[in-house]
Amino acid sequence: MRIACVQSHVVFNDPAANAKNLIQKLSDLKNQGVDFALFPEAYLTGYCVDGEVAAKEIAIPVKGEGNLITEMPEYMTEIQAKCEELGMGCVFGFAGQDDEGLYNAVALFEPGQPARWYLKVHLPYLGYDRYTRPGKELPVFETQWGKIGVLICFDQRPPEAARVLALKGADIILLPTNWPVGAEVSAEYMTIARASENRVFVATCNRVGVENGTKFIGLSKIVNISGKVLAAAGPEEEIIIADLDLPQARQKRIVNIPGEYEMEVFASRHPELYEVISTP
Repeated sequence: MRIACVQSHVVFNDPAANAKNLIQKLSDLKNQGVDFALFPEAYLTGYCVDGEVAAKEIAIPVKGEGNLITEMPEYMTEIQAKCEELGMGCVFGFAGQDDEGLYNAVALFEPGQPARWYLKVHLPYLGYDRYTRPGKELPVFETQWGKIGVLICFDQRPPEAARVLALKGADIILLPTNWPVGAEVSAEYMTIARASENRVFVATCNRVGVENGTKFIGLSKIVNISGKVLAAAGPEEEIIIADLDLPQARQKRIVNIPGEYEMEVFASRHPELYEVISTP
């Protein structure tokens, strides 16, 4: 699987313009042999709002049932059609609304499959997330490339979320983000830790620039199952690409010296001691 993380600016409250930019980038990436493209959190809409009224103004109407998207605007349908045409997959974020209110979500498009989505579960008191409801599930998506888990930005902070996806069989965790100044630890260290502690690939895609006074730091990364950084971006617009052998993530035994120095990532756990983690 050749994956690209498209670290870029976002046009605030102009989803049609952002969708057009996304479609163009997909075409460019196809010429580089990319199979799957990851875009930032809230890529279609922007994120930085100063109140609930503004949050409702940027949220686009997307409805779903379970993990499937059932209704979406034409510009999202056009993205899906481009993925079909190019034979590529992609994940991108958006501020959305449905009959239950506001939410923060990503869409996952794969050729030959219905549109799927994930709603952000862990919400910081920040920007658009101050007015949204949390998602209720941590799904793993079966795809032609492998099993994909998706988290959004602050979802990475509690280690349990990535661990749950790994235990469900995720080969890779995709993390679209809106990391502002102050989130450098998440970008530089937590990403690597989540990959290493679960022996899964992790790809993060942040945005850059300034939106309504908030500056974003970039620093997107693609990390392998041992925590090695395969590709990393700086603080400006940049596309990073890496080739991943996703089945490697299914080997959870670490063999440093055969028969002398070996470790089991999951088999060594003692879940009976962890009850406090799931106690409200």
